[in-house]
Formats: sequence, structure tokens, C-alpha cells
Amino acid sequence: MKLDFRYCSRCGRLVARTISSTCPSCLKEIEEEYQRCYHYLREHKGCTLQELSEETGVSIRQITKFIHEGRISLSDAPNLGYPCDSCGKLIREHRLCAECRDKLSKEMKYTAESIKARQERLEAERRAES
Repeated sequence: MKLDFRYCSRCGRLVARTISSTCPSCLKEIEEEYQRCYHYLREHKGCTLQELSEETGVSIRQITKFIHEGRISLSDAPNLGYPCDSCGKLIREHRLCAECRDKLSKEMKYTAESIKARQERLEAERRAES
């Protein structure tokens, strides 16, 4: 049996490949960070993302991952939001704010229309050559 190796996505150490992309040491650290966030939120339901990060020592990026994974619920934390993946505006659902979702949707529609128009133009040119 051949062992597969990879680099830990968090610390960069070379480890044997497993289901997780993170080494056991980092997984333990992530779980400890989650526990700190969980316990802090139980006592401070009105905190913001910045406050949670500062008080627990857990990065905003990691807290956002916990939220996206469903490990931290926003339903009991009225002031907790996380940054939009595009513009950084604080949001409470999805990965993009409404404005960035609208912008992306318009860009995708424009791109699809451009591709369709190009295909139609190429098809017309082929027919004209025949």
C-alpha cells in the first residue's frame, strides 16, 4: 500500500493524506478555537464579530468558517455578522451581500448574452460562406 502525502492547509506541514485537509495538530487547535467562541457567545449573545475575535483570540476568517459550516448559529446572536466574500460588508446570510449578488448576476447575464451573440454571428458567417 502506497502512502499519499500532502501539506496541511493551515500550517503547511507535510502529513499523510486523510479525509481532512488539515493535520491532527491543527484540527485540535481549530476545535479549541471553536470551544472558546462557543463559550464566549453563550455569555455574550450581543457581541459583534470583531468583539468575538478580540476576546477569544480567534481570527475573523476562522469564525466566519465556523458560521459557514453551521457550527456557530447567528439566530441567537443578533449583532453577529460576517464579511461579504466580495466587498467585506457585514452580512448575516449567504456568502455575498445583496448588492454583490446583483452585480454578479448582471455580469453573468451580460456574459451569457455576449457568448450567445458571438455564436450567432459565427453561425451567420458560416452560412454566408456556404
